[in-house]
Amino acid sequence: MDYQQLKLGKHGLPTWDALAPIVLKLAEQQTEWHGRALNAAVADDLNLPAILRQLTYPNQQNIIEDRAGWAVSELTTAGLLRRTRRGFYGATDLGRQVLHGLNQLVDRNVIHQQPKYSQHQQDLQERQTRNQISPAPELEVDETENTISLDQLTQQVKGYNAEVATDLLQRIRESAPEFFENLVVDLLSAMGYKGPNGSAWVTQLSNDGGIDGVINQDALGTSTVYVQAKRYEAENTVQRPAIDSFYGALSRNHADRGVFITTSSFSKKAVETAKGFSIVLVDGIQLTELMLQYHVGVQVKRQFEVFEIDQDFFED
Repeated sequence: MDYQQLKLGKHGLPTWDALAPIVLKLAEQQTEWHGRALNAAVADDLNLPAILRQLTYPNQQNIIEDRAGWAVSELTTAGLLRRTRRGFYGATDLGRQVLHGLNQLVDRNVIHQQPKYSQHQQDLQERQTRNQISPAPELEVDETENTISLDQLTQQVKGYNAEVATDLLQRIRESAPEFFENLVVDLLSAMGYKGPNGSAWVTQLSNDGGIDGVINQDALGTSTVYVQAKRYEAENTVQRPAIDSFYGALSRNHADRGVFITTSSFSKKAVETAKGFSIVLVDGIQLTELMLQYHVGVQVKRQFEVFEIDQDFFED
């Protein structure tokens, strides 16, 4: 591969979308690739001069491998690659079709036109609207004080976390139903519903009676929360009959409280019905917001402390 024939960006290296067809070409040659190995293989395929192949950012991250990683991430979001297991990727049938069935290059436009990518962007926009997150501008330094606005910094952090939560929701939608049921029970336990002496479990799939999870809030089980978990694609909106069915399951268990959690959303009729039955509804966006808040399925990447002068200290 002559890298100079590709679209080049900063540092004279190919852009991430110029690397996308190479990623797909290599990905389909094996059942799965470890992400770092795939990034390195893409970089090696370019036959770059040593000085460009070894070029790094100030943090020592290899630049061309980092761009290959961006291509892997975008292709995965678009459904052209899939995560086969932790840290590993493989080509999807859609990815192979796009690679071999188009008379145009697999570039940024082709990737961003894929339905899964469009849904990802819709989820992100809805999340930003709910949380009143403005599109994060580039951080600007106040030349008069040589400072960065805390409001700017806050918006940057919120925007980053919104991206993480949106990616998290896509991963959950790709998971097995039983994984999702365990996840929601873990989340509600982390939120404190289990209490210090309570218990929580996922019901048997073959005989759950419309109940996916049970949380006893005390040792004797005198206060119990029943859970329904539906792992749906975004377009599969939960309708009123599903709420009616869950209410019937609660009634059979003589329960007065239930939580219905989905990775999609709820119709207006479903929301109205749930209010009448005292059923708490949690949609996909709220689910992942709660996961970030209670550190379920995520870990803190970095923490910052922001200081200001203690005026009282100097006035005493």
